[in-house]
Amino acid sequence: MASTIVEARGVTKNFGSIQAVKGVDLSIAPGELFGLIGHNGAGKSTLFKMMLGLIPLTSGTIHLDGEPITGPRFRETRRKIGYLPENVVLYDNLTGLETLYFFADLKAVPRRECAGLLDKVGLTAAAGRRVREYSKGMRQRLGFAQALLGTPRLLFLDEPTTGLDPGAIRDFYRILRELKGEGVTMVLTSHILAEIQERVDRLAIMEGGQIRATGTVQALREAMNLPLTLEIAGGAGLREQVSRALEGLAIESIEESGSMLHIRLSRDAKMPALTRLATLGDTLRDLHVREPSLEDVFFGYRA
Repeated sequence: MASTIVEARGVTKNFGSIQAVKGVDLSIAPGELFGLIGHNGAGKSTLFKMMLGLIPLTSGTIHLDGEPITGPRFRETRRKIGYLPENVVLYDNLTGLETLYFFADLKAVPRRECAGLLDKVGLTAAAGRRVREYSKGMRQRLGFAQALLGTPRLLFLDEPTTGLDPGAIRDFYRILRELKGEGVTMVLTSHILAEIQERVDRLAIMEGGQIRATGTVQALREAMNLPLTLEIAGGAGLREQVSRALEGLAIESIEESGSMLHIRLSRDAKMPALTRLATLGDTLRDLHVREPSLEDVFFGYRA
């Protein structure tokens, strides 16, 4: 098996005098669930469209599944790719099932796949309804179903949970877990960072058309060396005892909220702090170590 299924090197894209993507290098391994995050205008959607061959590169190279996107065999490679754009545009006068038939015919995929995909995304009951009667979330699920036509090896999902309610978001990520188990590689963007931080294998932070950092969420946390928070519950005199126990360590702050203490400290101080707190015995009723969120990491790289 190849070590990468997506390989971008020195990729740039100019729109007149505007440089939307600036020298992007990116490698994604087969079977990864890879996140691409960044603010609006960071270049994520433009990068997606170049990877799909929808818009030309200004410079650089992109290979998908070993094939250059400008090569003679890329048309065949693209048949193995599914794409859900950020803004799903569908034909309002077609039913949900007719919509999938339409895309199946475009992809040369047997129509018999369509009913099963509607069931997978929870739209069987609405299969015969016109798309104009669909809610935004239903349209998003129908768009996801078309992206799954043809059993793709590689999925590009641009803000895929837009308009979905919590139950539909849970079902969406359940499907992604199933696909990952089948070896499908998925690249997704999302503005809802809390939603993806425990779900992606690795991610890249994009800022101003460039990749600022790439790695697992934990690796990015450690690279930023952001402070941790210890949340401690205990009885009377907790703050005084904890403060004495942690004296001399790199503590940024200790805040009290009811019977809880929130202690911000450097990552290097975590294990010494836990060792000292363990000596307090029954004074502590509970202790939780809270890592910086993906949102903290994202804004740390933007600072």
